[in-house]
Amino acid sequence: MTRPPLWLSPPRRVVLLALLAVLPALLLIVGGSGTSTAHGTPMQPASRTFMCWRDGLTSTGEIKPVNPACKAAVAESGTTPLYNWFSVLRSDGAGRTKGFIPDGQLCSGGNTTFSGFNQARNDWPLTHLTSGARLDFSYNAWAAHPGWFYVYITKDGFDPTRTFTWDDLESQPFLTVDHPAVTGTVGTVNGAYKWSGTLPGGKTGRHVIYMVWQRSDSNETFYSCSDVVFDGGNGEVTGVGEPGTTPPTDPPTDPTAVCTATRRTTNSWSGGYQAEITVKNTGANPILGWMVEFALPTGQRVDSLWNGTATYGGQEVMVHNTDWNGSLAAGATTTFSYVASGGPPDTAATAPCSVH
Repeated sequence: MTRPPLWLSPPRRVVLLALLAVLPALLLIVGGSGTSTAHGTPMQPASRTFMCWRDGLTSTGEIKPVNPACKAAVAESGTTPLYNWFSVLRSDGAGRTKGFIPDGQLCSGGNTTFSGFNQARNDWPLTHLTSGARLDFSYNAWAAHPGWFYVYITKDGFDPTRTFTWDDLESQPFLTVDHPAVTGTVGTVNGAYKWSGTLPGGKTGRHVIYMVWQRSDSNETFYSCSDVVFDGGNGEVTGVGEPGTTPPTDPPTDPTAVCTATRRTTNSWSGGYQAEITVKNTGANPILGWMVEFALPTGQRVDSLWNGTATYGGQEVMVHNTDWNGSLAAGATTTFSYVASGGPPDTAATAPCSVH
């Protein structure tokens, strides 16, 4: 099935998987890499987050970026994005691009956790390519889900030291890939969607290959920037890695990054109720963003919600932090509330969460 260019398509609401209905009543996912969501990023040509993760890993498993641009990204956003190189996503994206992701935020997908990767610089790690050549693309499947991949390229004359805007991209993707199969082991660096495609002809010098992965089973959409140079190369990478070290195969987990979410009823009446959900960082490291998923009982609906940004699909509710309450220090909490109608309140619930 061929889809139109994303930013020419009308906004549409994608109903979430029916499978979500059997999940616990409340599941918190912080910053975008929990087990109920997809995850992934380009590995060939590799995205900024993947490149900087590989650049930062040492033989001891520590994260110490060497590349100047990767260092600058960490200085702005911390090391959390390097633990979660596969999570540059918007759960409310619904395939939207221009007009949804602001200019200057294309590489982070408008996800504040990854803002450091929006920096306009000419020293990001590079993949060397040949214009018009065939390339075997690889997109990591840390958590696999069906969908479409749209691959764009910057216009001739692109300047990486200037703010990256939608007008810098060609208006049409040069490749559209419809539900490719996964090869390798999902949840590792070896698990990936793979396809072969022809690179645009007539390109020289520095460019960005911009990919959008739009899931077909939910609104979740991934965005990524891969810095490339058309100089006759065949996929070689420069600007990555501590000399003399071999990075481990899979990224380390951050054992200190843990959190909880608790829901309680604060008021109730015949046919409705008000609930409050508390998000708490119970770990030792800061949280840069969070998202809560919960299922309303059949027949209920949310009439109003505050201190969060919600998207809806059937009985499923996804709530992202607002701009001002996404960052939580160790031990800190924040809350959002909603009013629901159509039935009695659920009992209070607590669920584990994943941190990104």
